[in-house]
Amino acid sequence: MSTTTASTKQPTSIFPLLLVNFIGTLGYSIILPFLVFLVTKFGGNAVIYGVLGSVYPAFQLVGAPILGKWSDKHGRRKILLLSQAGTLFSWFIFLFALLIPIQALFKFETSSLGAFSITIPLLVLFLARALDGLTGGNVSVANAYLADISDDTNRKANFGKLSASANMGFIIGPILAGVLGATQFGEIIPVLAAILISLLAVWVIYKYLPESKCEPMDEHIQQDGLEKVLSQEHKDCYTVEESNATLKDILKIKHMPYMFVLYFLIFLGFNIFYTAFPMHAVSKTGLNWSILDLGLFFSTLGGLMVLVNGPLLSYLSKRVSDEKLVVVGSFILGFQFILISFNDVYLSYLATLFFAVGNGLMWASFLSILAKIPPPQYQGYVQGVANSFGSLASIIGLIVGGFIYNTFGTVTFLLAAAVIFGVFVACLPMLRFKYGQENTNA
Repeated sequence: MSTTTASTKQPTSIFPLLLVNFIGTLGYSIILPFLVFLVTKFGGNAVIYGVLGSVYPAFQLVGAPILGKWSDKHGRRKILLLSQAGTLFSWFIFLFALLIPIQALFKFETSSLGAFSITIPLLVLFLARALDGLTGGNVSVANAYLADISDDTNRKANFGKLSASANMGFIIGPILAGVLGATQFGEIIPVLAAILISLLAVWVIYKYLPESKCEPMDEHIQQDGLEKVLSQEHKDCYTVEESNATLKDILKIKHMPYMFVLYFLIFLGFNIFYTAFPMHAVSKTGLNWSILDLGLFFSTLGGLMVLVNGPLLSYLSKRVSDEKLVVVGSFILGFQFILISFNDVYLSYLATLFFAVGNGLMWASFLSILAKIPPPQYQGYVQGVANSFGSLASIIGLIVGGFIYNTFGTVTFLLAAAVIFGVFVACLPMLRFKYGQENTNA
């Protein structure tokens, strides 16, 4: 197939997915600036904030592999629609938490956990996050969808665009929440906005996102059909026997256990940071920021990440291998956590540059490598399993981050830095990776 044809087909196949990813991230990121304020308002502290954060990945750990496998069997579009509908319903539950009275059920005060209360609105928040996590396999399914419509010539660039679309949502969401949350209506307006955004995502998936599912090919298919399957016209697929892959089959694929371990470590480092930083930002002994300050910070971070995942990654992806970008990116990323630990506003903003460059180079390239390794019929299952490793790491990181920050403060960021520098060292063997038939199951 000619390059010209491929290039004309690619925008029509990838744009709806980018739009869905943007809308989904916008809906998620709109909660970032005020969730920490909401938890403390409902009686929680750093530990409760971490535990609440861990509820989503805990339930995603259960749901993501199932949704990933269903997407291999029933198609990506249907499962993305199911996932986004679950997110929409969870936002309605979240809204309900804001409308009921704050009534304390239990109060605790210990040296290790600190002082906090368990209130009815807090429990409703837990329920909302649990439902969203259970149906929240949209990331793994979106990654599998993108792997379906990409080949070796554009895979890294496509994953970079996917990251950039998410980061665009990450720019608009926090600053929108900061502005809306600072009004007299408080947190209700941002949550209503999230409901409308999620509803829009459901509509876009239903109306504009085509199905991408391709089944494994029969050996009797002619060569011209094979070329269509491997190129951007791969949607002219042939339906044959469905994949019945198990976790054992996936782990037999060369490099796959190694990639899952790296996936786990990356999410562990990030989520230790994700619990500690919002608490640090709003603490009187920390940065003492308002909702608007926190929203502006996250929007700045998102803007820098768009620049990295867009022009910079597109430029480097044509000149530098995925493996080298992962190694260099993880090394740069580690310094971001060190800068945050100094408890200085200017260094915190400087850290956003290290975060954007490090994460931007590393993550899209890492996802590209992960998509290259398994056979096409295993993409959804592999992405679901990888997402589960990330969810497990998120559970541990969020809870541990809350405990450590509650006791040791900014030392928590140094722990996150140590984990990411560990990822850098662990990624070095990746420079010798080779792909091809050797990566199929034995």
